[in-house]
Amino acid sequence: MNTRSWEVLRYVINGLFATAVHYSVLTFNLKVLHFPSAGAANLVAAIFGIAASFIGSRYFVFQNREGSIVSQAIKFSGLYLAIAALHGLVLTCWTDWLRLDYRIGFLVASFMQMSLSYFGNKRLVFADTLDQGRSSSLERSGK
Repeated sequence: MNTRSWEVLRYVINGLFATAVHYSVLTFNLKVLHFPSAGAANLVAAIFGIAASFIGSRYFVFQNREGSIVSQAIKFSGLYLAIAALHGLVLTCWTDWLRLDYRIGFLVASFMQMSLSYFGNKRLVFADTLDQGRSSSLERSGK
């Protein structure tokens, strides 16, 4: 397996873990705390999923400890706030307005979220430090 394939595999594993955290908190919010809106419950749950995803992306998926954690966290937060708002909107429309099963809506919104977040993280959040690392490696090898 090439490097990119391993990265995608790690991304999928991290995404599944973060989704499990997100879904667990969503279910807790709806079933235990009795949030009146699936959309609101989902936005709160997204914070927990986002935190799990950032930690996993930095240390497991992209294995990037060299970049500024603050800079990466700010970029990651901006990206995920936009994605979480879209996720919340999808779930609100699906469950609150269309009265469809929140579990299926969660899966639809999560697939969309995973796709957008991989490319956003790859190109926006971790791109600068990853590209600098590659440039340094190429310079050292004389290419």
